[in-house]
Amino acid sequence: MSSKYLDLLAEKYDSEEKVATEIINLEAILNLPKGTEHFVSDLHGEYQAFQHVLRNGSGNVKVKIRDLFNNEMGEEELNEFATLVYYPEEKLSLIKSHFSSKKELKDWYIETIERLLKLVSYASSKYTRSKLRKALPKQFVYIIEELLYKTDEFTNKKDYYAKMLEQIISLGQVDKLIVGLAYTMQRLTVDHLHVVGDIYDRGPDPHKIMDTLIDYHSVDIQWGNHDVLWIGAYSGSKVCLANIIRICARYNNLDIIEDVYGINLRPLLNLAEKYYEDNPAFHPKRISDEQLTEQEQLQITKIHQAISIIQFKLESPIIKRRSCFAMEDRLLLEKVDYDKNEATIHGKTYPLENTCFATIDPKHPDRLLDEEQQVIDKLLFSIQHSEKLSRHMNFLMKKGKLYLQYNGNLLIHGCIPLEENGDMKQMKIEGESYAGRELLDVFEEYTRYAFAHPEETDDFATDMVWYQWTGENSSLFGKREMTTFERYFIKDKETHKERKNPYYHLREDEDMCRKMLAEFDLNPDYGRIINGHTPVKERDGEDPIKANGKMIVIDGGFSKAYQSTTGIAGYTLLYNSYGMQLVAHQRFNSKEEVLQNGTDVLSIKRLVDEELERKKVRETNIGEELLQEIANLNSLRKHRYMN
Repeated sequence: MSSKYLDLLAEKYDSEEKVATEIINLEAILNLPKGTEHFVSDLHGEYQAFQHVLRNGSGNVKVKIRDLFNNEMGEEELNEFATLVYYPEEKLSLIKSHFSSKKELKDWYIETIERLLKLVSYASSKYTRSKLRKALPKQFVYIIEELLYKTDEFTNKKDYYAKMLEQIISLGQVDKLIVGLAYTMQRLTVDHLHVVGDIYDRGPDPHKIMDTLIDYHSVDIQWGNHDVLWIGAYSGSKVCLANIIRICARYNNLDIIEDVYGINLRPLLNLAEKYYEDNPAFHPKRISDEQLTEQEQLQITKIHQAISIIQFKLESPIIKRRSCFAMEDRLLLEKVDYDKNEATIHGKTYPLENTCFATIDPKHPDRLLDEEQQVIDKLLFSIQHSEKLSRHMNFLMKKGKLYLQYNGNLLIHGCIPLEENGDMKQMKIEGESYAGRELLDVFEEYTRYAFAHPEETDDFATDMVWYQWTGENSSLFGKREMTTFERYFIKDKETHKERKNPYYHLREDEDMCRKMLAEFDLNPDYGRIINGHTPVKERDGEDPIKANGKMIVIDGGFSKAYQSTTGIAGYTLLYNSYGMQLVAHQRFNSKEEVLQNGTDVLSIKRLVDEELERKKVRETNIGEELLQEIANLNSLRKHRYMN
């Protein structure tokens, strides 16, 4: 170890006793059970459903309540207590309104606090006192610790504890204490959260999910294709920007752009009003019960068309200047016969319908009008100067990666591009060929470069971010081509199909999964691939657990847009010291329904595997870090305090 590093370490541990104490502490922590990991994926702006799954720990909170209180509470009371833990503020208001006397309420308060203390004590039993202290509400740390660790076997402190509870109630602090204990319980139930991609698009509240994640105690993110699209827009990619606005218009979420992130859409609306009419192919999708006026629908429809045409125009120059993308087949504006209103794609000619080509010059179809150029430039300036979007995108970059090796498992949103024979698919980038892990590393390097240089709007790195959204060799897209143009303008649904990378059928094979785990330096005997991106069609009998348990797909349809296809409302995964459990969720209707009826949205839990021996912190990523710390401390002790 360097002398400078030892000097820094010695400033913190300035005596042999301090070094020895810390080594003892860390060695003990290594022998605690590993904390519970919680995996979620493809949230797509569905904040309310995500919040519920987060608050109940995918059913983990209810399991602990049953473990402790099954013999003293009936089913209705168990549900009522669980709901109090999930939504303490709202549930408290409902419960308090039912009491007719102060004495009844006081008795309920005392019983509830004692139950919550018992629950917190149970949930924290595998953590150090220091870690528990950090999870407690700061204003009540002293009081809660006194009550948690009370010893009353000789009755010396009986009046002390009783008076403490009485004063909490009489001073009006009891509601805050109950709320604090409930949130402590939520935090203790899950040690670390993994978001395996796609926070953005389709649903109405991705920004609220981002705010929740920023405040969460321990989280990592594996970027999804929709997340990278937003990163690309903020990094200076005008075509990524056009895409995010188009998707928001398609799902009636333009308020995310305008109201949440403060982007002025008036110039785009003025352009749209000038050139476009009503067009059924561009009507916004109706996923919620929200009703639009005819005028609102017409405005969104016009904006949807205007930004789509700008998007198609912006794609062409990138395809032409980046031959390594091999996307010449997607120069679709050049494949249109504007007189006959038809397009020739892959050698076959199709009639077009619902066209909106008013701003296209047939001789130069990819040329933006001056008005279109001004609109997209203004939009880019606005999006790069949005304080809230800046905070969210910086967090995505800080906590996010394309893939993550964590506790022996590979977490990846999309795919590892493969050839049909199982070889890693190669892509030549700036004269060098890359495949497998190396290819993903290159994609991430370009993404980080583009984000760090937002002023460079047409450089190779920025174009590479867009390629990850739509390119054949992208690990996030995983298909041959994106058929957005065809779905808008061609009736023949054969043209709408997007052929998937061989990964999506090869991942059913255990040997293939073992090969991919080895590619990422993970042990194929113990590791698994945790995957999102493609909704599991449980309704059609598809199994999310594939390749003899080596592959687990957890995109089950958080997004309401997918639920009619999947038949469920998302999968989540729990991984604690005993093993892995996959949880399937029913559709989440509303928080109000949970509060009133105590109903939960858990469908079934399936055991993925069970550890033969309980896994300890020593065997985790955190354990590796602690072992390194111990080695450093032993080096300090040897060189500074034992000579």
